[in-house]
Amino acid sequence: MEASPERERKTTRRTAALIAGAAVLGVVAGSCVGYLVQADRAPTALPSLSQPSVVQAKGAGPEPLSAAEDRKVKVDGDLRKLLLKKPSGARKGLYTVGTDGWMDLTEYAETFDKPAGAFRTLIAQDDFRRAAATTWREGSTYNVEIRLIQYRQEESSSTAEDAAADAYYWADSGARDTESWPVPGTGDGMAYVHHKPDSGYGVSVYSAEAHAWRGDIAMEIWISDTKPISRTKVLDLAKRQMERL
Repeated sequence: MEASPERERKTTRRTAALIAGAAVLGVVAGSCVGYLVQADRAPTALPSLSQPSVVQAKGAGPEPLSAAEDRKVKVDGDLRKLLLKKPSGARKGLYTVGTDGWMDLTEYAETFDKPAGAFRTLIAQDDFRRAAATTWREGSTYNVEIRLIQYRQEESSSTAEDAAADAYYWADSGARDTESWPVPGTGDGMAYVHHKPDSGYGVSVYSAEAHAWRGDIAMEIWISDTKPISRTKVLDLAKRQMERL
């Protein structure tokens, strides 16, 4: 006859009780045997409480990091000194960037498609601290602009990293026939070459860009020319700039 559900539950409880009882008897029996064995043994001498003295290391401690080696000192100093130097023979850029190498918040916000919204975001969310920039021209049309944007790191996540992530998104969007490559020596830095030129003012202008971050600093590189730009040029600039941070 098939057992009812209620009977099955009672049988299960009974079986569990038998197993538990056997376990208890086993523990009790084991304790008794262990006690008898230990009672017949001679007492074991305790180890000495005295310990050998620890010899203190001698000599001077490690030398403090120099200003060149201490990144905190480096990035909190003159941010303009971390920018790549203009190549020998380079001329003034096609347009003026900042004042004496500095871009204020208003000028940096003007580089966005919607400056007013960017201004509010940079103040309220991104904790903009300062920005340094340089620009130069080689030949008649090859123009380079490099920006270093430093943020206040008051949260656990990196604002500079978030800014770089936004730049990756916009660089890779649109119908500009874009190729991209990782920037050597960075965690997730990317360089982009746009093969489709902009044709404003009757002139075709090709562009390339690179974005990366380290600590509280985001790097931006912008290149323009009337001729196609090679990946070698943008990657070399990005790699050398990141080595200075």
